[in-house]
Amino acid sequence: MPRFLVCTGSNILLPDSDTLQPATIIVDELTGKITDIYHAQIPRNELDLHGDITWVDAQDKVVLPGLVDTHVHLNEPGRTEWEGFFTGTLAAASGGVTTVVEMPLNSIPPTTTVENLETKRTAAQGQCFTDVAFWGGIIPDNQHHLKPLIRAGVKGFKCFLIDSGIDEFPCVSEAQVIAAMEEIQNGDVPMLFHAELDTHQHKDNTDGDPTQYSTFLDSRPQQLEFDAISLITTVQRSYPNLRCHIVHLSAASALPVIRAAKDTGLKLTVETCFHYLCLSSEEIPSGRPEFKCCPPIRDRGNQDALWDALKAGVIDCVVSDHSPCVAELKHLEGGDIMKAWGGISTLGLGLSLLWTEGKERGITIAQISKWTSQNTARHAGLDAFKGKLEVGYDGDFVIWDPDSSFKVTAEDLGFRNKVSAYVGRTVRGRVEQTYLRGRMIYNRISANAGPVGQLI
Repeated sequence: MPRFLVCTGSNILLPDSDTLQPATIIVDELTGKITDIYHAQIPRNELDLHGDITWVDAQDKVVLPGLVDTHVHLNEPGRTEWEGFFTGTLAAASGGVTTVVEMPLNSIPPTTTVENLETKRTAAQGQCFTDVAFWGGIIPDNQHHLKPLIRAGVKGFKCFLIDSGIDEFPCVSEAQVIAAMEEIQNGDVPMLFHAELDTHQHKDNTDGDPTQYSTFLDSRPQQLEFDAISLITTVQRSYPNLRCHIVHLSAASALPVIRAAKDTGLKLTVETCFHYLCLSSEEIPSGRPEFKCCPPIRDRGNQDALWDALKAGVIDCVVSDHSPCVAELKHLEGGDIMKAWGGISTLGLGLSLLWTEGKERGITIAQISKWTSQNTARHAGLDAFKGKLEVGYDGDFVIWDPDSSFKVTAEDLGFRNKVSAYVGRTVRGRVEQTYLRGRMIYNRISANAGPVGQLI
């Protein structure tokens, strides 16, 4: 017998609309696809559906497309004690994320060969609350593995222009970047760059107080990002069919280079992160390594410039860069920021963080959804079935209370290691329920469907 999930409410965000509106969405639970959308709240007794019906009345809560987070480190296998597919995707679901795209490094082995990809897929099987796709990795001299990885389903390739901090994932030179571009230029997948280029040996090369955030900030100046992005856009001009993507942009000084590249027709996209938009270096206390990430959080003026670029479309999307580790590697007791692992854990909090900060800047929930669902789905090549509430798309949606506020506590964090820069922060907007292909994968006050996510 057919089974349907019906979601109705007065504040639903439909495609190509800047306003919330009454609507009724019908999802075929067998296929997980949206089959119909009515631009009105349809009473249950007026629906012409033959089969079992799961009725979801969102009332005046907001219904959004599921978020697509395209920058997540889950680290399994090999460093599962840092994070794993079960805990990471459950934390993501609690924040309205229905799809994550997993980064190729921090796990052992890294996703640099088809064999390694299959090892990761095997580890993920049956553990995922959200759908999961995978980026591949570019390291020195693995060019001959790139086309097989495309055929195996990776969504693109990540590389570093600076030491990654992970021995298994070395950075690449300009010559190695060019060799990789030669291989994938016609593969219809993007090349992703950790865009810091240390031509002056700035990294961790300072005699300042290691417990002061300013010491770390001085060791990773904006010039590193400016130089890297200048190199990337210069080399990219020889490969006009290849899209390049800048991950976790923090440096506003690089925005003119990005604007110029886009204006001349280069296929360049850019992401920034919740922490660069919601935290500023002025507010970081001394001895707090949980605020360390690479590239670093910069000053409030820089933050304002990132918001302006996001609103103008110079920056395309916003992601978490959830990059956890075990607590010991954060050096919390000694407060040594210079020795600490660089990464901020965010899964489950991004939508609330962006809404809290964005509301002060006149940002609408439609804009936030575009940056975190629609544009991220397009970036990962998932936009034929993810990122929108549209007929034929997966029935991925979030029921969200924009007026609820809460204080972030370590106990509430869903990811494995309960360390985050946001603990103690009060945020506005709370996910009540998250649905993946018509199945509830998160409910704030009761049970969920369990790990029913698929590997894309």
